[in-house]
This record gives sequence, C-alpha cells and structure tokens, in this order.
Amino acid sequence: MKAILFDLDGVFYQADKPIHGANNIASWVKEQSIPHLFITNTTSRSRSELVSKLASFGICTDEAHILTPPVAAMQWLKSKHISSDLALFVPEATKQEFNDFQLIEDDSATVVSAVVIGDLGEKWDFATLNRAFQYLISQPHPKFLALGMTRYWQAKDGLRLDVAPFVVALEYASGIKPVVLGKPAQAFYQSALDYLKVDAEQTVMIGDDIYGDIDGAQQAGLHALLVKTGKFRPADLEKGIEPDAIFDTVNELPEWWGR
Repeated sequence: MKAILFDLDGVFYQADKPIHGANNIASWVKEQSIPHLFITNTTSRSRSELVSKLASFGICTDEAHILTPPVAAMQWLKSKHISSDLALFVPEATKQEFNDFQLIEDDSATVVSAVVIGDLGEKWDFATLNRAFQYLISQPHPKFLALGMTRYWQAKDGLRLDVAPFVVALEYASGIKPVVLGKPAQAFYQSALDYLKVDAEQTVMIGDDIYGDIDGAQQAGLHALLVKTGKFRPADLEKGIEPDAIFDTVNELPEWWGR
C-alpha cells in the first residue's frame, strides 16, 4: 500500500462528537508521509468549514487534502464549459464552492444549464423537490448532477436519509440519469487517485459505509477497510460485500499497515 483515502463522518467523528483516538491516526499518517486524502460525500459544509471542524477535534489538515462532491462537480462543469444558469439544491454553506458560477436565483427561471442535487436534509419539501423536477424536464434538458449517492448517515437521533433517495426520485420522475460526483461512483474515486498520482491497487479506502466506502472502492479497484463506528451495523456484514479488513475503530490502522 502506498496511499490512503479516509472517509470523515463515522471514521474520525460522529455528528459533532470525535471518535476517541482517531485524531492520533491523522497525525500518524502525516508523520509517516503517507499520501492521503479525506474524501467525503458531505455537502452540508464547505471544505473550509471541514478544516475548522477537524481542527476542533485535534486534526490539522487543509483544503487541498479534502475532496468533496461539490469540488468534483465544479471541475466537471468547467470541463463541459458550463459556467452559468446553475440550479443548486445544496445547503447554503456549500454554495461557496460554486462562487465562479452564475446561479439561478429566480424560481421562475425557465433556462437551466445544470441541476445540482446535494443533501438538503430537513429543507427538502414537496415544493423544493418539484421545482428540481420541473427544471429537469424543461427543454432543452439540463445536466443532472448528483453530489454522491449516500443512502443514509448517522445523526444524533439515529439514521437519516441522505441525498440518494431524492436523486432516485428525481431520476424516476424525469427519466434522466444523473452524473454522480461522489461515492460510490468510480469516477469520484478515480479523481482522488489522479490527485494523489497513485494506482488503485496501491491505495486503501477506510470508511463506515458498506456500500459507498467499501463496495464503491472495491468496484474502483481499491482495497477497502470497514470500521465498526458511525453508521456501521452488524447486518452490514451480511450484504455479500467483503471488506479487505474490519476494524473496531480506525485506531487499528497502523498495526494493519505495518504487516
């Protein structure tokens, strides 16, 4: 192994509570000069906010070591020469990643270049979901971007729906297949590998999501380690997906790495 991709929520912290000892692993990977990225499907916070949140847990990093779906979406849109008339369905904090783009501000707009769906959480309602649907079926059809396809996440009050159920609903209603820019899409993993300049077989993904982190990474050719923190449930081990290793917490990584 030459490089590591880390999930954040569920590996280093759970909601706003740090996972005991995980900050030491972040220090260890830097001390060992191991190429690494924190890759997350979080769309409720910008990279700068994530840097601050990690710092509050004793984890020192920078925006260059964090890859999020909004960043991947921004790069994808620029590659397609799309810079205006974006309809964003993302939290306010995430919009700053799209400062270089002209956004749709008027709900009555009829010309839309792209519809970008993130995790709006409790701000989803019928009117908002229907507005996204109406944009998608307008002519000519805009690009449909999904910021990840995470099914659910571990919140303080239990498991909560993430972005995937809303993306699937919009895909079903509109008949338009989304471009997925986040886990478990292989393109998202490949963008991380390209950034680190490493091959998939030299890289390990560490996460708590049996689908997005483990199966997604393995489908992209990476090794994948499952941690029993965050959203992990014992039933995950009955899904027919076999992690390369299973840790109680990420704190077991150095021993595994040294084998």
